[in-house]
Amino acid sequence: MIYLRLENITKCFGSFVANDNINLSVEAGKIHGILGENGAGKTTLMNIISGIYQPDSGQIYLEEKPVNITSPKEAIKLGIGMIYQHFMLVPKLTVTENIILGTEKTWRLNLRQKQQEISALSQAYQLEINPNAKVEDLPVGIQQRVEILKVLYRQAKLLILDEPTAVLTPQEVTTLIAILRQLADRGNTIIFISHKLTEVMNLCDTVTVLRRGKVVATTNTKTTTNQELAELMVGREVVLHLQKSPASLGRLLLSVENLQVADDRGINAVHNISFQLREGEILGVAGVDGNGQRELADAIAGLRNIKQGKIGYNPASDQGLKIGYIPEDRQKMGLVLQFTIGENLILKSFRKIPFVRHFLLEKQAIKNNAQAAIEAFDMRMNSKDVKVSNLSGGNQQKVVLARELAGEPKLIIAMQPTRGLDVGATEVVHTKLLRERERGAGILYISTELEEVMAMSDRIAVIYKGEFVDILDAQSATIEEIGLLMAGSTIINAS
Repeated sequence: MIYLRLENITKCFGSFVANDNINLSVEAGKIHGILGENGAGKTTLMNIISGIYQPDSGQIYLEEKPVNITSPKEAIKLGIGMIYQHFMLVPKLTVTENIILGTEKTWRLNLRQKQQEISALSQAYQLEINPNAKVEDLPVGIQQRVEILKVLYRQAKLLILDEPTAVLTPQEVTTLIAILRQLADRGNTIIFISHKLTEVMNLCDTVTVLRRGKVVATTNTKTTTNQELAELMVGREVVLHLQKSPASLGRLLLSVENLQVADDRGINAVHNISFQLREGEILGVAGVDGNGQRELADAIAGLRNIKQGKIGYNPASDQGLKIGYIPEDRQKMGLVLQFTIGENLILKSFRKIPFVRHFLLEKQAIKNNAQAAIEAFDMRMNSKDVKVSNLSGGNQQKVVLARELAGEPKLIIAMQPTRGLDVGATEVVHTKLLRERERGAGILYISTELEEVMAMSDRIAVIYKGEFVDILDAQSATIEEIGLLMAGSTIINAS
């Protein structure tokens, strides 16, 4: 039986057509994948189903009955729940308060009872979490669990998950996949949006591919391949396996000795970390999210004070060594969302020629710089003057990348550089960073995407509870070995 059917759905923003005559059917009790490049119209389409947007034309049917989803509240009443890539949480509230927000109409809340309910729910779905914790104190991966629990608490029959595994560890992904299969077996219908082709192939029954707002294919996952889906997504041949030349190491760029760094609460997040990084080398940092990666990256970039230890740069200071920093959260730390592409590209150089003359910004120089970056990084938008808040996640990341790689920095800190990106945008990020390595830059590549870390790195440091438990050669290291170290296990070599 068809649970959800979209008939000729079209949505425009000005002259830009986000969804162009979309026809889509999703079977009840099945997991339906949605693939497409960033900007292909996936999230817009899901926002229509969840009531945030209304289509300009077309009709939505639930169980073959026409419905008019005028708001998210109406969508929830109809049993539709959506989990977003960028979290819809109130940082100052607790886990419990976020989950029940908008569901209770009484003046008196029995929070202790709600905490018990949510604790039981989290254990039942193997998404254990402290219901009393404040969201702002939780790592990104744990915040994702809150979003999942929030939808489950509302007993949604149709679950829409937008890049739900983008911030999860391999173990958490395995758990989530098991949960989704269990939900489908119980009769729930699931729409799964992901840029990870292997996950879609392993989890989904069918998959629909969007490209530039249109449906280009719907196929059974048993009759297709990763390569075919990737090429359908981007409309060209895609290199899924990185081709990396052998490392050509130069002089020492960065030396870190016995580093100790505190988090925003003053609690030690990095303990006694020591390592070196040379020109032409990529040092990957693998670990479960929330083990001190952000504090380490911030400290090396000069954005966070250190409590103990030493960071040595060559040249002798971070002012002398040009550093490019791709932060973990492009929206909160990497961009000014209300600025244009051109304005974001000069955030670190707006006081320098040619962008300023006689204390006034040179608009034409800013536009020319933006145009060059748009072409070099294959950014896609309906207007060059658009605010970056209106760009897709992949295009936003390309803006950050273009700015941080401008001027050929010698040290590049890449923190979760492909988080939430599709195969096309990920290919651009990897290609650009490998070119910087060939140029002689030293790169600290920090990611929870273990396969990416292994493919990109020359050496891999495994971080656990704020410490480097080992630094391995990337060519000889195995996923199993790194996975054990990430979990805090000690590997004993058999004699």
